[in-house]
Amino acid sequence: MPHLFHELIYSTANRGAKSEALISQQYRLDYLELAEQTQKLATGLVKIGIARGERLAVYLEKRVEGVVALFATSAAGGVFVPINPLLKAEQVGYILSDCNVRILVTSASRFNLLKSVLTSCHDLHTVIVVEDNAELPSIKGLNLVRWQEVIAEKASCYTHPTVDSDMAAILYTSGSTGKPKGVVLSHRNLVTGAKSVSTYLKNNSDDRILSVLPLSFDYGLSQLTTAFYVGATCVLMNYLLPRDIVDEVIKEDVTGLAAVPPLWIQLSQLKWEGLTSLRYITNSGGAMPKATLDQLRGLFPRTSIFLMYGLTETFL
Repeated sequence: MPHLFHELIYSTANRGAKSEALISQQYRLDYLELAEQTQKLATGLVKIGIARGERLAVYLEKRVEGVVALFATSAAGGVFVPINPLLKAEQVGYILSDCNVRILVTSASRFNLLKSVLTSCHDLHTVIVVEDNAELPSIKGLNLVRWQEVIAEKASCYTHPTVDSDMAAILYTSGSTGKPKGVVLSHRNLVTGAKSVSTYLKNNSDDRILSVLPLSFDYGLSQLTTAFYVGATCVLMNYLLPRDIVDEVIKEDVTGLAAVPPLWIQLSQLKWEGLTSLRYITNSGGAMPKATLDQLRGLFPRTSIFLMYGLTETFL
């Protein structure tokens, strides 16, 4: 039974399960592979100098490295801060300064967008760039390293000690009513939430859950945690058009799909020919319009619909 955030991966891996844990475009990692990458990065983070309770931010689109960074930060004894990839440089800079981020994981292109604000983030000492072949410009006071350099070391069991009441994450609000505000979550918050939601949705190891929402959003992060709590598969997706989601659901035999009302309104207008796998859909982030709900019930007569608006706000 996991008690810490990173144990959501480790507990399944320790059982020797080789089922798929994470899919992202051409990358497919089973639980053993994902656990190994997580522990290698955790080792690298400790060597870089992350201290117990220090913050690491991830500013990336959904990809394997971003997920590994979240769980490795937890395994190292740090606190992860996922940043919405749609935020602009000034907004990202505010978050980095507001919660005293020490290490940033990002891409070369996003790093170039942030260069003008990073010099004012006085607690930041290291930027990890996920591309191996990226040219890294010199910035005074910042240590720039490539992802592969950080995970090159042999995985070590040494990390900072952690208990379930320790802070695990800081998730920032959208800032629609002012500046974004950080919500502090403990390991116990995240693991209990995963247990609660996976029980409510009757998740099991055969589920394949599509992640289309930002991991900086509690409801988006929940797709990862509920999948990993039961040893299921999480499929990461950065979509351009709603039609892309339909195609991915069918291609990957997705059994669970979560979205917010504006996206459900768009998805309800599409044709879903060939759909056989979808066991349930969920809604949060706002109340589902009745007209949209009626359309979805017509589209998915054998699919359970869970209206979770108000529930996700209580389990974290």
